[in-house]
Amino acid sequence: MNFTSPESLIFWTTIIFVVFFILLKKFAWKPILEAVKTREESINDALLSAENAKKDLLNLQADNEKLLAEARAERDTMIKEARELKEKMIADAKEEAQVQGEKMISQAKASIESQKNAAIAEIKNQVSTLSIEIAEKILKSELASTEAQSKLVEKMLVEAKLN
Repeated sequence: MNFTSPESLIFWTTIIFVVFFILLKKFAWKPILEAVKTREESINDALLSAENAKKDLLNLQADNEKLLAEARAERDTMIKEARELKEKMIADAKEEAQVQGEKMISQAKASIESQKNAAIAEIKNQVSTLSIEIAEKILKSELASTEAQSKLVEKMLVEAKLN
């Protein structure tokens, strides 16, 4: 056999190729396919993880928006309650001030009335004392004589009989 002829070269090339193919299939093909399969699975897992992470991120964003909305609603409620409390406190303070003012006015009126009545009573007392003193002085001067006393008694008797 001549190793340099084209037929023998094709033959030996085919034999070497078949042997090389069998060796590759036996020793290298399985590990290469397993490596490719493992790589494909890891890529699929990575894609699935990325998709799950994206879903989780969307869920977190939705939860954050929900929490923000709740916080805003709670803030608005608290502000509303604070305003209502402020208005109630102002109204209560006004009402209390009005009640106290009316109470002070009524006390002042009562005090003025009491002082007025006391002054009137004092004036009446002084007027009656002065009237008695004046009447006493007038009677003393008018009744200094016996004749005037007799006339007064007669006049009183006449008036007493008429009544």
